Amino acid sequence: MSGVRQSRIAETFDRLRSRREIGIFPYLTVGFPERESTLQLVPALVEGGAAAIELGIPFSDPLADGVTVQRASQIALGNGVTVRFCLETAASLRRSGVDVPLVFMGYFNPLLQFGLERFVSACAEIGVDGLIIPDLPPIESDELAAICHQYGRDLIFMVAPTSTDAHLQAVARQASGFVYCVSLTGVTGARDRLDAGVGAFLARVRRHIDLPLTLGFGIARPEHVQEAASVADAVAVGSALLERISQATPDRQVEAARSFIEWLRSPLLSSAG
Repeated sequence: MSGVRQSRIAETFDRLRSRREIGIFPYLTVGFPERESTLQLVPALVEGGAAAIELGIPFSDPLADGVTVQRASQIALGNGVTVRFCLETAASLRRSGVDVPLVFMGYFNPLLQFGLERFVSACAEIGVDGLIIPDLPPIESDELAAICHQYGRDLIFMVAPTSTDAHLQAVARQASGFVYCVSLTGVTGARDRLDAGVGAFLARVRRHIDLPLTLGFGIARPEHVQEAASVADAVAVGSALLERISQATPDRQVEAARSFIEWLRSPLLSSAG
């Protein structure tokens, strides 16, 4: 038997597969809406049924993000959130007993300024399992991929319906953990329905990449989760969750986050029953 321990992300997908269940991966911008909010929100999301958590590192120019995530990023930056603070927050979550996979989503520049190896080694020490860097194409990722491999962290790439076969093949060479599949072109944001071509898109991705697929951009309601369950291994939920939190009064934000994830999972629970 191999002495290499399976990653927390791989274990999570194995568990979901054994239950024939799609995972829900909520996205939170660290330090939104208040500087310390993440420490209360993440345990509530896990209690609601989140299988993993994506922690957004705020950035002043988030090109892939729609207005909701951009606004959360600006608020977090106004709250004094830095890369170091994001690492400290993740460490606090681990110390508090959060044991689901934690994945940082952040743009390349702040990580480069912090120091790539310094950042990845800190992730390994804390127990952050992977990184998603939306503005880092696989053909430019050799240095970071090597560092992530050295420290046993997963480097997760995004693919879109416009991705060429060559891009998918490049992702297949560099990626680990899972692949983040953008369900439509453009920026993030909640939508009324999933794009009609999602199934064909994910089938094309699977022809090139042998990793679990997480579908994101536009997941906002239980029907989306149910629809995605036939083609994806997990869904990422960002803008719709941030909007729920924003709309709640400060004393109700934690409960709003928990109940939203529970609501998204409701078709899975009824079908399991």
